[in-house]
Amino acid sequence: MNQLPNLKNYNNGNFFLIAGTCVVETEEITFETASHLKKITDQLGIPFIFKASYRKANRTRVDSYTGPGDLEALNILKKVGTELNLPLLTDIHESDEAAMAAEYVDVLQIPAFLCRQTDLLVAAAKTQKIVNVKKGQFLSPEAMQFAINKIKAAGNDRIWLTERGTSFGYTDLIVDFRGIPTMNNFGYPVVMDITHSVQQPNQTSGVTGGQPAQIATLAKAAIATGAKGIFLETHPNPKQALSDGANAIKLDRVEELLNDLVILQQAVNKITR
Repeated sequence: MNQLPNLKNYNNGNFFLIAGTCVVETEEITFETASHLKKITDQLGIPFIFKASYRKANRTRVDSYTGPGDLEALNILKKVGTELNLPLLTDIHESDEAAMAAEYVDVLQIPAFLCRQTDLLVAAAKTQKIVNVKKGQFLSPEAMQFAINKIKAAGNDRIWLTERGTSFGYTDLIVDFRGIPTMNNFGYPVVMDITHSVQQPNQTSGVTGGQPAQIATLAKAAIATGAKGIFLETHPNPKQALSDGANAIKLDRVEELLNDLVILQQAVNKITR
């Protein structure tokens, strides 16, 4: 396993970044994305964790792409982590996936729809990996204390929480930024997922839509309200992405966004000293 960036001083320094493609597509795309992000984050001094789902289980249509195969995807991730010296994050969807995925990655992520699944949270906790729990679109920020309690009861205190919007009607999400300081009060790093939060789910085509023009706005608001990490999905060509391309940021636009966020973070640090 690769050593995670030093996040002990995240409250006084830079935000950390979780970023990558929605799902593992090809080894070439995965390496291209990870290499580009590593170069930018190294230059800007941003702690970086590369993410990609080895399998996407939460899909609208039965014919949607889910991945190249579990072991193939996990081995691609491991190769990226080893060759680029990057820590890795991936989703798990069922409790029996936790131990397997933990052999390949450093952070196990619990998807928002599954954040109340006790067996899944406990299985992830027992690996002793960091467990990043995405707040369900149907939950209040206050309710995330119960996910924390389940993980801690299983003997793991390595927890991150991620905001990713709240269901608003049937085909839209909203972000209540009061949730970031609320969840910060639990004592664990809070991450803002700036790409899934611009999703427009449940479209009649069966393919999720999005409003990527709002990504930068959400990111800046998250830093201003105390997020310790930023989560984003990116792709060299979002229009050709096999999953969630409608709300991904184009890979060559990431540097501009991160530059702005670093400047904003420095200003926030001065205010909150």
